[in-house]
Amino acid sequence: MDFSYSARTKELLERLESFMEEYVYPAERVYDEQIAASDNPHRQPPIMRELQARARELGLWNLFMTHGDWGAGLTNLEYAPLAEVLGRSIIGNEAVNCSAPDTGNMEILAMYGTPEQQQRWLRPLLDCRIRSAFAMTEPEVASSDARNISSTIHRDGDEYVLNGRKWYTSGVLDPDCELIIFMGKSNPDAPTYRQQSMILVPRDTPGITVLRDLPMFGYTDRLGHGEVQFTDVRVPVENMLGKEGDGFAIAQGRLGPGRMHYAMRAIGMAERALDLMCERALTREAFGGPLAERGVVREWIARSRMEIDQIRLLVLKSAWLMDTRGNAAARSEVAMIKVAAMEIAHRVVDRAIQTFGAAGVSDDTVLARLYAITRALQIADGPNEVHLRTIARLELKRHSEGAVR
Repeated sequence: MDFSYSARTKELLERLESFMEEYVYPAERVYDEQIAASDNPHRQPPIMRELQARARELGLWNLFMTHGDWGAGLTNLEYAPLAEVLGRSIIGNEAVNCSAPDTGNMEILAMYGTPEQQQRWLRPLLDCRIRSAFAMTEPEVASSDARNISSTIHRDGDEYVLNGRKWYTSGVLDPDCELIIFMGKSNPDAPTYRQQSMILVPRDTPGITVLRDLPMFGYTDRLGHGEVQFTDVRVPVENMLGKEGDGFAIAQGRLGPGRMHYAMRAIGMAERALDLMCERALTREAFGGPLAERGVVREWIARSRMEIDQIRLLVLKSAWLMDTRGNAAARSEVAMIKVAAMEIAHRVVDRAIQTFGAAGVSDDTVLARLYAITRALQIADGPNEVHLRTIARLELKRHSEGAVR
């Protein structure tokens, strides 16, 4: 395994780090202030449009897209260090059009969409002229097991009729949202993993009602996490993504790379928290000296450095496996990084908050928000326990098949 950065990654990394230092970090407070001053907390602040225009000028656009000729054409291993840098800022991903749920939606449109669907939806998403939402999770069932999904997709002549209630439908409250990708059961009598389908739903289709926005730990996400009722929503049959019954497979194809992106960005969150912790420890004095001289703080710093570097190596290995052997070969590793990266990032942020004291739980630093994000991401895209189940099952399978000597 060779994890050295390619020449292209090195060049992009240098350009991206300069962009973050010169434009993104200084814009963070402006971004929050513009949202607070707006009559709609989900409307994109003007500063973000400026950042996106600059990113496009610099060639820092759609870096995540590894499918076909739609994006920058990077491998997972090439994108990993770039995603880490983006993860250091709450607004970094949005600035370069690499933010969820659009990233996953664009990937499955690239993989499964028809040329007509790609022209109507994928191209505007890549250009950031529209935004999208992903409607999979439901409040009435344990959606960590996608087989439980109870929303329905029923064929009626040349249309499909959709019914069901979704929640944590990310992106649906953004005024620029024009597409919802809806997952539901199209044939409950089919084999277990052929019962679900995904369909493309224009946001303005009659029958879609956003019941409420769902904050996370008190934070209102700019894109919004909506609870949404779908009542007799009708869409043309040509809006089916892939074929009927492909929904479960598409979901797996979407969530695998998404987990990789989350893990990459979590390392960036942890690195920023560690930077803040070290700066605080060197400048804050208590009991006759700087906090950096206290043994417990030094241990926090040392353990954080070791843990971050360990998970980075595992993420790079996972990216390398996906590139060289395919997503299926990296299934265990992708599950590992989804668990480990979030747990470690959350742990490092927690230590940084403790180092800051009362300031750490305020909004004067980014730490409180990072704490909420890293905790929520231990549930999003499958809770940790589901991934641990996968890891254990694959490990036991190796032993039962005599693969271990």
